[in-house]
Amino acid sequence: MALPLHTRCEATGNLPSLPLKVLSLGEMLEGQYPLDRTLIDLRENADLVDLTALASLGVAAVLLMIDPGNAPLPSLYAVRNPAVIAPGDVIRVRDNGQINVLFRRAANANAVFTTERCNSRCLMCSQPPREIDDTWRVREILDLLPLIDRDLQFLGFTGGEPTLLGSGLCEILSAASTDLPSTRFHVLTNGRTFQDSDYAAQFGNVSGRVTWGVPLYADVAALHDYVVQAPGAFAETIDGIYNLGELGHRIEIRCVVHAQTLPRLQKLGEFIYRNMPFVSHVALMGLEPMGFAKGNRDLLWVDPADYKEIVQDTAERLQQSGMNVSLYNMPLCTLDRWAWPLARQSISDWKNNYAPECEACEVRGSCAGFFQSTDATWRSRNLSPIRPTEVAV
Repeated sequence: MALPLHTRCEATGNLPSLPLKVLSLGEMLEGQYPLDRTLIDLRENADLVDLTALASLGVAAVLLMIDPGNAPLPSLYAVRNPAVIAPGDVIRVRDNGQINVLFRRAANANAVFTTERCNSRCLMCSQPPREIDDTWRVREILDLLPLIDRDLQFLGFTGGEPTLLGSGLCEILSAASTDLPSTRFHVLTNGRTFQDSDYAAQFGNVSGRVTWGVPLYADVAALHDYVVQAPGAFAETIDGIYNLGELGHRIEIRCVVHAQTLPRLQKLGEFIYRNMPFVSHVALMGLEPMGFAKGNRDLLWVDPADYKEIVQDTAERLQQSGMNVSLYNMPLCTLDRWAWPLARQSISDWKNNYAPECEACEVRGSCAGFFQSTDATWRSRNLSPIRPTEVAV
């Protein structure tokens, strides 16, 4: 089972409201992180440590197995799911004892959630937007960034629509570039705000460090605008892509494959390689059955067995045109063998799962599998384990 990003605990003392870096005692002594922002994991060696000494050093809090009684510093204990927290992680503890993992060292991918707001209402949105004031997240993210492992290879930023933070997104990415000097960033955005060339120009200092993942669902405005439920969005997105491209930014075009996008997918591929040869990557993606997608199943569902040929043909033509292309969220058994090298293990581990049929599969270890939300009704009729003899062919 995938490891969740939330659990609960008991707590004593006045815990800081800021994010905390979970560290082993040994890593704490290395001095890489400010002690007043650290939570020392003593679940296995509390008897060997003088808590008063830690308090005198300015450690923010400790993580224990049981109630420490009159501890000299704030303490977390009785974590409901102990595996959720590990050294290297960054967490936030709410007053009600809920623990949110903001960064997980052992994760196959980490993404920072920027906002719940969005100016589109995509038919298949897995994170339905809410029109609330959550600009407080900018400050939280700025507090989080210095606690993330400095050797992290990639860090994502998602939403909602991150550009609705306005200059706050620029502030976040600038800080991230400073705090994480060797990390590359990926921002999921509908690209519409970048139609404003002045706004796009604000991100010049992170050009080369950021890849902008921009969804494009059709080669014609009417269909794209219908999928995102926003009249005029196609023109804004195209303008945004060109503005970013003109400024030398790395751009990834994304298209979720479903019943609305499938009929013109090959035309979309042609549109991309004829009109956007400057983009660095194209991702054709399987559907995540969450949020709006569940309610719009009748509008969206296509068995992967029925879209395989069109998806593979589109990918092949993109490749032949010199474009870098990947297939996301598509199990290997739903693809022809030649297309396997294009398939990525693209699902974040905290929401990744496999079907019972996958237990006997020879290539499970290199397969994307499924989202946790993908029950049997959202799986292909062609789902079947790959046998050793098939791999050897």
